[in-house]
Amino acid sequence: MLGVWLLLWGSVALGGRADTAFLHRAHDSSGHCTYSFTVASPVEAACPESAGGVPELRAELAALAARLSWLESRERGMGGSGPRGAEPGGARDPQQVASIARLEAARAPLSRSQMCPAAVGGVPGSRPRHRHLGGQRPGTEPPEGGRSRLGDEGAVLAPADAVPDPAAAPRWEPQPLAYQELQSERTEVPVSQLLQETALGRPGKEDSAGCGQLVWVGEPVVFGRADSIAGKYGVWMKDPEPVPPFTRDNTWRVDTVGTEVRQLFQYEEAEQLARGYPAKVHILPRPLESTGAVIYRGGLFFQPRHSRSVARYDLRGETITAEREIPGAGYHGQYPYSWGGYTDIDLAVDETGLWVIYSTEKARGAIVLSKLDPETLEIRRTWETNIRKRGVANSFLICGTLYTVSSYSAPNATVNFAYDTATGTSRALSIPFENRFRYLSMLDYNPAERQLFAWDSFNMVTYPVRLSRA
Repeated sequence: MLGVWLLLWGSVALGGRADTAFLHRAHDSSGHCTYSFTVASPVEAACPESAGGVPELRAELAALAARLSWLESRERGMGGSGPRGAEPGGARDPQQVASIARLEAARAPLSRSQMCPAAVGGVPGSRPRHRHLGGQRPGTEPPEGGRSRLGDEGAVLAPADAVPDPAAAPRWEPQPLAYQELQSERTEVPVSQLLQETALGRPGKEDSAGCGQLVWVGEPVVFGRADSIAGKYGVWMKDPEPVPPFTRDNTWRVDTVGTEVRQLFQYEEAEQLARGYPAKVHILPRPLESTGAVIYRGGLFFQPRHSRSVARYDLRGETITAEREIPGAGYHGQYPYSWGGYTDIDLAVDETGLWVIYSTEKARGAIVLSKLDPETLEIRRTWETNIRKRGVANSFLICGTLYTVSSYSAPNATVNFAYDTATGTSRALSIPFENRFRYLSMLDYNPAERQLFAWDSFNMVTYPVRLSRA
């Protein structure tokens, strides 16, 4: 009954002419029963080479044939090398021979289909008259755009005389082959990061047990950014020798733009600083001046506004526990660093203790160093250098040696001078130092972190350092 209907449908499709349509029933490569019919072309006795009823299929079959040829040559070429090939001059691996036989058997019907793609459907330029009536697996959909692809269920069939016997045409089941396609990927790593991951560039590892001379400063790493104009200049710090309940994870910050700077922001850790949510805000009994404050042994050491004094604010008791005047020290713009900002009195901490950096009229603007008692703020000893304070952008101490930075705004500045308090001598340096955001207003060394903490135009950054062995 189905055959009669198909014959009638074929006659109608051919405009009522008495052309005969042939019905074929055969198993496909997956074992499903497939019905198809063909109709002879009214104008062609054979398939010309230029016939292109299905150009997309022809191109796809050609690509597949080329791929199979490549795989075969690849498989043959690996016969004498690699773990799966045979030894030179020896017998080939049986598994390899079977794989090649399967490829050749699968390629044969492909080649026949490629030779005569127009045989599936009549007149050039018209749609193929082949219809796929069955054999599609439940739950599967035809390929995108309605085109069939080789290997899909419901692939376009050749005419009846070209359909191979299911028993004679083995299924194409690709097996693992002895090759691998690789993808090359490249990751760019900054030079500074590579240096940090080597013995030369990882400060705090081989040299962490002792002191040394500064020989390298790495690229800045941003930890946070101020979100208002009050944070263009500022100071942020960690306590290298904290007192309970505080730890080395506690981070502190002061925004120093304003006439009454009293707020000290406390964070549980640096990540909280980056998010901008302090755990507590201390209101200082006296406003501080500029960016020279430091945290050390549970206290905030700062210069009270409009004075040449240094004060200690106890973080636990939240009161000022000590205050002392620095004899002859300039203040409020007399001997600042080159960027200004009333940076006349600058406090610092290193492996040896608490320091104050300033200048006096007697020193004629040269940097003066004094070692302070952290409890009473008494001056233990003083050094007068030959480095002009207005001629440098900032300074810090490492292991009893004072280091200065050449510029606060040049992107490629340098650590340009060092003054050794052990010998009382100074020397010129040229260690590269990057001002990434072009306005360095604070720079301090943290001996516990073995890093420089800096404030660069709203940005709170750190610099890794490397010291030579003492």
